[in-house]
Amino acid sequence: MSLPASHWTPAQLAERSGLNVSALHFYERKGLIISTRTTGNQRRYPRDTVRRLSFIRAAVHVGLPLADIRLALASLPAGRTPTAADWERLSKSWRAELDTRIATLTRLRDDLGGCIRCGCLSLERCALFNPSDEYGGQHPGKNTLMETRVR
Repeated sequence: MSLPASHWTPAQLAERSGLNVSALHFYERKGLIISTRTTGNQRRYPRDTVRRLSFIRAAVHVGLPLADIRLALASLPAGRTPTAADWERLSKSWRAELDTRIATLTRLRDDLGGCIRCGCLSLERCALFNPSDEYGGQHPGKNTLMETRVR
């Protein structure tokens, strides 16, 4: 089976995208990109996969899990490559989650001086803010820093 020139080898796509071939294979295993196979069972990627990879990298960069990215890509008609309009629509749908993460990270940054389970780095201070680990007794397995609070 001869593939059109519109397909790239993994090495060509890796060079064009700036990713390692192993990253391409990883994204393929995760269902984020697809390849076809030659008669010699070698992978070939459609050229527009580079745009899909750019989308994936941007979404990963803002902290989205690969599962969410895969769902977003699966929502596109016929599995097509995302357009600027798709990115705009999908990024709006992720906004609330990202705002929550930003609030959590801001809180973590602001409270970093006191951050073990009860909220501080000092066992002496814990006795003041959380005597006898009351918080841990009331909320086992929870971390006060990971709770999102409206300030």
